Amino acid sequence: MDRICLEAEKQREVTRSEHRLHSTFNRIDEAIAMATMYTANHLHVKAIAALTESGSTALWMSRISSGIPIFALTEHVETRRKVTLYRGVYPVSFEPTTKDHAEVNREAVDELLRRGSVRDGELVIITKGDLMGVHGGTNAMKIVRVGELPSEPND
Repeated sequence: MDRICLEAEKQREVTRSEHRLHSTFNRIDEAIAMATMYTANHLHVKAIAALTESGSTALWMSRISSGIPIFALTEHVETRRKVTLYRGVYPVSFEPTTKDHAEVNREAVDELLRRGSVRDGELVIITKGDLMGVHGGTNAMKIVRVGELPSEPND
């Protein structure tokens, strides 16, 4: 059954979605999630790093078929357990060493590099909130090219 599901999800009809394309969003994290998936599907992004407290942004993203892996980076064990149930979402234990946004971006991409999920030159989308530690606070999407993050923490 696993082989059948994996092959079925490779079909174009499954990997491209128009889900909620013509809808109005009620939450900011939902809008960020939908914008992320639309962008990822049209920009050939290799991976999505969703820095998350509750997992809600990853849940919104998992509802869009893409075949692009979504990594839910969180320090919360309960959130990591929950996101294992979401399609295409992989839990990652992640505790940033700083609150500086540029450095957190670097640490997130470095974690994906360490796991072998991305390589230099590939595109990654990072989603996160301005206020780390706030549930439902995802309000930013950043597109980065692996290996080209700024060396100055002024992001």
